[in-house]
Amino acid sequence: MDLHFITFFEEFKLLFLLVSILPCLQTCSAESSTEKELTFAMIKPDGVSGNYTTAIKKIISEFGFGITNETTVQLDEETVKDFYAEHSSRSFFPGLVRYMTSGPVLMMVLEKANAVADWRALIGPTDAQTAKVTHPHSIRAMCGLDLQRNCVHGSDSPQSAVRELAFFFEKSSSGFLPKHDEL
Repeated sequence: MDLHFITFFEEFKLLFLLVSILPCLQTCSAESSTEKELTFAMIKPDGVSGNYTTAIKKIISEFGFGITNETTVQLDEETVKDFYAEHSSRSFFPGLVRYMTSGPVLMMVLEKANAVADWRALIGPTDAQTAKVTHPHSIRAMCGLDLQRNCVHGSDSPQSAVRELAFFFEKSSSGFLPKHDEL
């Protein structure tokens, strides 16, 4: 599933992305403490099925993030409804549940100084169409399609990161471990 061959064009796009976003991330990281922070990241079904996993993980690494744990799972409807409960009254919720259960996702624990803000800067705006215009070198501009099928998820605050990590991973003396092999 993850045997994506990165073509010359994709390597060029990745290099362009790195050169374009690096100054922002260096500024963001310089303003924060050097203490490492954890954040939750997910490559959504369209990212996994579109064979973007290898490219996204390469970007994560090149921007100085460590992936301390990862797991690929097929989310079930109940898990998605619980995770996105804050959106349950919104008109897009049924479509979101269908989308998030349409294929496997890759969930990761990312670590680096200023991880939450740096990951959010790297993925770009929630709406992939907006990202293509305002943040053309972001991950969502690279592989997202629209507001819902935007390829990746990232915690929007340190508090959300704690909640989201605890939702999918168990904290142990050796770090975070997946709660379930298959959800």
